[in-house]
Amino acid sequence: MRQLYQCRLKCELPEIVENLVANIHQTPKINHLDKHDLPSREVILQIVDDLHSLLFPGYIRQDLCGANLQFFVGDRLDRLFVRLSQEVANAILHEGLEAKTLTLAEAEKKGEEIVVEFFKRLPRIRSLCETDVQAAFDGDPAATSFSEIVFAYPGFYAVATYRLAHELLLLGTPLIPRFMTEHAHHKTGIDIHPGATIGEAFFIDHGTGVVIGETTVIGNRVQMYHGVTLGAFSPRKGQSLRGVKRHPTIEDDVTIYPNATILGGETVVGRGSIVSGNVWLTHSVPPGSRVTMETPTPEIIKKKED
Repeated sequence: MRQLYQCRLKCELPEIVENLVANIHQTPKINHLDKHDLPSREVILQIVDDLHSLLFPGYIRQDLCGANLQFFVGDRLDRLFVRLSQEVANAILHEGLEAKTLTLAEAEKKGEEIVVEFFKRLPRIRSLCETDVQAAFDGDPAATSFSEIVFAYPGFYAVATYRLAHELLLLGTPLIPRFMTEHAHHKTGIDIHPGATIGEAFFIDHGTGVVIGETTVIGNRVQMYHGVTLGAFSPRKGQSLRGVKRHPTIEDDVTIYPNATILGGETVVGRGSIVSGNVWLTHSVPPGSRVTMETPTPEIIKKKED
């Protein structure tokens, strides 16, 4: 039976190939032919792992100690520089060629400049990640140690990867930051756009199904649970909304419980508020509010002052 099918395929294969190739030429918007190489997904994922090994030494590479740390950091940065600067250059050149504005030499120089500046920002990223670990430990009574959070918490992994991608995006790197956060999305179920702005001590508990949109602004010491969406209204105007704030602002010390949906660029959740589970919120609430779904529309109760 299998030989029969193989014989049939051989007979029909030329026509199948001809039809598919014709369709490829007829739909050029989803082709990438005869152009400069895109960044390599495989290399970028290796780079993400290497960056995590620098942010959290001794966790990814467990053969490290204080005596060989200096050598490890220098060696890893040196190796990363070659690979990451080339991938950044590929991304920049691809974007530049689309606009016909860049040469290969210009893209490579820009890629090297971006990576050097990115490396300078790694200590700050590490410091932010430490506040995230502390927030997870303080906010989750099930956490037994910082090591458990770094090793096993998907929310921490997604946020740490976001923090790396966000800095690359701020430095003008196209494509690669989105590759990085989509890798974390695939691995954890947590979708954080690299363009979002997130303060220190951020903790996502459980995490699966969380969506944080591009223009979201999140303050310090915010905690949220699985299924939370910080999104935009249906963007029917599409590309005309590029660069417009479409996602909500969450001020400091806010807690958002599971499956809450908060939409809109003008929506602000005031400092110290609590948003209960399953809430659908499309307007601002003042600081110190408690938003529930105990009524057909979200009920806002001003919390009593301590």
